[in-house]
Amino acid sequence: MYYFASDVHLGGGDENASRRAEERFVKWLESVAEDATAIFLVGDIFDFWFEYGKVIPKGFVRTLGKLAELSDRGVKIYFFIGNHDMWARDYFERECGVEIIRQPQLFELSGKSIFIAHGDNMNISGKPLLQLMNWGFRSKTLRVLFSWLVHPDLALRFGQWWSGSSRKSHAKDNITPKSLDFLIDYARNYKGENPSTDYILFGHMHYPYDHTEDDLRVLFLGCWEGEKATYAVMDDEGNIALKTF
Repeated sequence: MYYFASDVHLGGGDENASRRAEERFVKWLESVAEDATAIFLVGDIFDFWFEYGKVIPKGFVRTLGKLAELSDRGVKIYFFIGNHDMWARDYFERECGVEIIRQPQLFELSGKSIFIAHGDNMNISGKPLLQLMNWGFRSKTLRVLFSWLVHPDLALRFGQWWSGSSRKSHAKDNITPKSLDFLIDYARNYKGENPSTDYILFGHMHYPYDHTEDDLRVLFLGCWEGEKATYAVMDDEGNIALKTF
């Protein structure tokens, strides 16, 4: 079995809300590990993550410990970098045995081809401000300068403020299936160029949705806010579906 989750945003909200979110996520990891061949974390698992050479953000010890435990037990874990945790370096790989994926990627699972991406920075050619922001945040040079010039306490305070502001502003958006069109258009183009692809899976939009047209199937994972968390599971026959936890 293969499991997929995104947009947990650990560390978002107040301390109590953050702890509850982490407890639920750890319980989910433990439950799916019973039959998981691999777990795919499709971005924005953390509300903000920045690694210095010898410093990582405070907190998340239960999550990090569980990821390391599952990896030690032989569960393969992939972590796709999202727009809230794009400044991960090598900590997850060295300490937790988690493979970092920095670009969208095609996988062969249970005899099916599935293209997986967080979904940010895709099909945004008509949004120059967003393009500029994405370039800046992904600049290795700016990341190095930021780590050299800004004390970790200040960096994390700024990052948490920025991430929280971004998340709250998007929470006000009225997300509907129409809001997903720019990624569905991307999926159509990708499918046209790669016709053997069976499924395309995104996170990012905080809206669980299963879109099917002709031979195209696109799944959006949703987020972990509210009472129910949405994830996806693929069985050994290659069938995939959205589930709640």
